[in-house]
Amino acid sequence: MDAGRDALLGLGVGNRNTVEQRYGQDYARPAHRMREYLRALRPLLRDGEVSFRGETLVADTGGWLARVPGSVPAPPVLVAAMGPAMLRVTGELADGTITWLAGARTIGDHVAPILHAAAEGNPAPQVIASLPVCVTGEPDEARERAAANLAFYLNVPSYRAVLDREGASSPADVAIVGDERYVERQIARLADAGVTHFVASPAGLTTAQERQRTLELLGALSTRGC
Repeated sequence: MDAGRDALLGLGVGNRNTVEQRYGQDYARPAHRMREYLRALRPLLRDGEVSFRGETLVADTGGWLARVPGSVPAPPVLVAAMGPAMLRVTGELADGTITWLAGARTIGDHVAPILHAAAEGNPAPQVIASLPVCVTGEPDEARERAAANLAFYLNVPSYRAVLDREGASSPADVAIVGDERYVERQIARLADAGVTHFVASPAGLTTAQERQRTLELLGALSTRGC
């Protein structure tokens, strides 16, 4: 969360299997669809009205105000962008990106450079990175849990591409797992790579004791502004 804000609005295009098989929608040209969605959404959030006609989306409030109470000023809009085309759309039309399973190498060499280049002339974009985190004295066991619990991401092409870019064979390889000093160093590496906000995800990786230890470290880092 940003200081003084109640929420951020996060958007994503999903994955092909979910969109086509579960919802029966066309998944072709996802970056183009996101571009049109953002072009309709931003004036709606800013002004409470929109008149947009694109190839994949038509949005028209017909002169009626559609402003939601409490929506002024509009919340920052962030996109789950990992591929080059989606990152360029995000830099141009959104306020930043939210990533999952992208480590410091991918953020520093791929995400941040493309995003910032596309955002030239706009306010500096946010880069919110989310990774599995476990503070533990038994890192091998925690990584085994991560490998088992997160294995399905290997079958999602967009996440498989992120892991390949990171040089990781499994989501467990990008999980931040170790003692307090190790975890703190890895979070600092993300900041050095261009991450503006970090979201730790301990769910499914930790024992009860490890979860408490993880939350205590994260709370201490948050208090220190890390």
